[in-house]
Amino acid sequence: MSAADSATVVTTAVLRDWPLPSPEGNKEARGRALLIGGSVPNPGGMVLAARAAMRAGAGKTQLVVPEPVAVAMAVGMPESLVRGAACTTAGDLTPVAAVAVGDYAPEADAVLVGPGMLDVAAATGLLGAVAGQLRGTVVLDALAMAWLTEDLDRGRSFESLILSPNLRELALTLGEDEDRVRADQAGAVLRLAAATGAVVSSGAASTFVGTPDGDLWRSDEGNPGLGVAGSGDVKAGITVGLCARGAHPAQAAVWAAYLHGTVGGRLASRFGPTGYLAGELPAEIPQALLEIG
Repeated sequence: MSAADSATVVTTAVLRDWPLPSPEGNKEARGRALLIGGSVPNPGGMVLAARAAMRAGAGKTQLVVPEPVAVAMAVGMPESLVRGAACTTAGDLTPVAAVAVGDYAPEADAVLVGPGMLDVAAATGLLGAVAGQLRGTVVLDALAMAWLTEDLDRGRSFESLILSPNLRELALTLGEDEDRVRADQAGAVLRLAAATGAVVSSGAASTFVGTPDGDLWRSDEGNPGLGVAGSGDVKAGITVGLCARGAHPAQAAVWAAYLHGTVGGRLASRFGPTGYLAGELPAEIPQALLEIG
């Protein structure tokens, strides 16, 4: 039997038996999410992730982004605190951003690193500088995964960790052939979870979520429209938002995978399977949560 055959299929019934922490209370009670990343050419990934985090129920979002785009992002995201930090000439955050991160990390309930970053060296340098400051559940997405590629044991340095790689990033992080990973994505997810001590969520039409203990879930809600720029940033934002409001890492990853696919399906029913944009996904999240109950 393959690893995929052992997965629990995620349905509304499964989620209703695993309810999220209540979103009642003020903004402090609903949790604080810290998001670190972005770049001057690509600030949108952080905007998408922050909007998704708040739509998923986080009470506060705080962003550390490159200084040249901080003011524009603050104006565009009036619900978020936005802090500018030093960046390279190409526009990615430098390790000096650790100073800004240190101002907010102690109060964060969950942290997301990676959306919108474009340079691998910059991403690994940044994460190396800030890793020791991060508390609560940490979500690594996109280029932030490269920091683990150098040493998978680094994942065990966090209190709790969620990884959200696409198929190519999953293969690169494991150091395995991409075709092998594609042929057994569920097994690859479990191998990475065991090697890093993290909850791992990866997939396309079907998303697999695995834990270091070998627990495995499969969400089949995806559709071709989710294969669009910015979609993964939204999924990562949902995940960190659910963690901020108190969800267990595995629970947050499973719910996020299902919600990401479900909101894509809602938009596909109106715009066709490839006619919607990632920026339209976050606004659908609250209704999807209501329908699950």
